[in-house]
Amino acid sequence: MIRPATVDDVPVVMSLVRELATYEREPDAVVATKSHLHASLFGDHPKVFCLVAEDEHMQVVGFAIWFYSFSTWLGTHGLYLEDLFVRPQARRGGHGRALLSELARIAVADGCGRVEWAVLDWNEPAQGFYRSLGAAPQEEWTTWRLTGDALRNLGGA
Repeated sequence: MIRPATVDDVPVVMSLVRELATYEREPDAVVATKSHLHASLFGDHPKVFCLVAEDEHMQVVGFAIWFYSFSTWLGTHGLYLEDLFVRPQARRGGHGRALLSELARIAVADGCGRVEWAVLDWNEPAQGFYRSLGAAPQEEWTTWRLTGDALRNLGGA
């Protein structure tokens, strides 16, 4: 079952975020807290959204965190999937596909022109899964990031 996350899901989603960071070989990189997640998802004007996947026992086993993007070329919004994660013991149970299917349904219903996300270059199981759904890598594009001291220096802080 796929459903929007609720306030009560914040602790388990935070736990899943940490599990994802460990899977992505960055276990110490998570600085977000349950308070950050709560404010982002359930504050006065949320700009980030979360879907959760439950197993047959109604236990949350996965999540998708996403937000709206915009394409100047398409002239319409898109959805950007920030993170998708299903616990290893629940993989191959259809949860990842169901999360992406619900995200695609939301995109279509909202008139979005695309759903996009990034995948680590070494994560071949994820790449194979996404290809099986009809997704294709955008190999001509490279993601760039401004963070930390470089961000603060450029921002004049």
